Amino acid sequence: MRDLHDTQPGRSIYLQRRDDGLRAPPRLLFWGVLLFFALAVGGLAAVVFGFREVLRPAQQQRVIDQLPFMRALLNPTPIGGVFPTIVAPENAEAALSLLDMPLDFPTSTAAAAATDLPTPLPATATPLPAAVVPASETPFPPTAAATALPPTSPPPSPSAAEAYAAPLPASARIYGIRHQQQTWNNCGPATITMALSYYGWQRDQSFAGDLLKPNREDKNVSPHELAGFVAEQTNVKAIVRMGGTLDLLKRLVANDFPVVIETAAMFEAYDWIGHYRALISYDDAYRMFYFFDSFLGVGAGAQGVTESYANVDRDWQSFNRTFIVVYEPQREGILRALMDSHWNEDDAAQLAFETAQLEARREPQNGFAWFNMGTSLVALGRFEEAAVAFDQANRTGKLPWRIHWYQFGAFEAYFQVGRFDDVLSLANINQNTSRELEETYYWRGRVQAAQGDRAAATASFRRALAYNPNYDDARQALDSLTSGA
Repeated sequence: MRDLHDTQPGRSIYLQRRDDGLRAPPRLLFWGVLLFFALAVGGLAAVVFGFREVLRPAQQQRVIDQLPFMRALLNPTPIGGVFPTIVAPENAEAALSLLDMPLDFPTSTAAAAATDLPTPLPATATPLPAAVVPASETPFPPTAAATALPPTSPPPSPSAAEAYAAPLPASARIYGIRHQQQTWNNCGPATITMALSYYGWQRDQSFAGDLLKPNREDKNVSPHELAGFVAEQTNVKAIVRMGGTLDLLKRLVANDFPVVIETAAMFEAYDWIGHYRALISYDDAYRMFYFFDSFLGVGAGAQGVTESYANVDRDWQSFNRTFIVVYEPQREGILRALMDSHWNEDDAAQLAFETAQLEARREPQNGFAWFNMGTSLVALGRFEEAAVAFDQANRTGKLPWRIHWYQFGAFEAYFQVGRFDDVLSLANINQNTSRELEETYYWRGRVQAAQGDRAAATASFRRALAYNPNYDDARQALDSLTSGA
């Protein structure tokens, strides 16, 4: 039998062409589909790159607020949410010796701080007048201070001795503080504004923010920067100390001293961050503190956001229990008596070290305890021992990855002992997670200057000042470098 194709050649050609058409699409359609997918993939890559690298954090957050799934496109954080371990010299013996190391000073200034007190003004002393400043006024004129209005229903003012000796009431509250709901990344300026409102301060957080963080993406306003703002812009004063206690917080509230603490927070949809809170009340019956929180608000009935004593102490530990007290000059004698050994900066650092030392003995894997030992030792100028403490904190592998956004004691300790590579390692890790940390560029510049690379150091200091033109340390370092000092 002959094949059909042999008997009907025309039909065979037709069927062959039809089969070819079914097997292969037209060349134009093929390349069109391929181009479409290439453009789609390229567009997606451009979206990811633009979201990660072009948009600033505030803009990213606005996108996420509207499109929550975009959070998945953020740059990945360090594995496990902890700070990457840097290789440091293994010195277990030196680390263990810190646990039993006494801090001996020839004389303590604590007794002088408690006894050599200025005579407080009587309770009827005339308060300083407030000056409500128009928003259009230049930030730095002498009339810019808006301070020292008496709080609502001011309590009788005790003498320094009476304030220190008086037993703590079971509960107390500071009245007259106005809440500020923070704008993006502005908890420091918002919270210090709240504390100042007790004394009649009329400015809002934007005034403090413009001076403290000209770059709104700046991740850190230090407690000393906040205190410096109070000193420069108002007629009241502020003091910063580490190593605070819950009892001291209560004593300050009971005597109507606004106090701000630097603490850790983990808000919903956020991991570990640093945060400031204004303390307004406590209640021993419930073992609760009450805060005006720039992020969380004023709590039920505007009585304050509640936090248990235990949780406050746990989160406060992350920042070596640092606190800021805002006060009127005429009440300094009372405050000194209340603070006792915490009044003197070195004594407060020693108390902070001893607390951290005890916590490290109890929990050798508590990274914050070792880190706080290092921070306290830096404050005392004991850099070799501080570096050992920071090494041990790093070895625990439990420090949150943002910790060096807010605290720079390890940079200073490693720099002072000549461990420049470790300073640069910290700087590199910081810059991988946030480009807008002026302190990181400052410490990078310090290393470059020490290594004789003046051009690179100059660029680093200028980069720091580009992010914050008010950064005095970077300005002085740059001036020293360019003047040839």
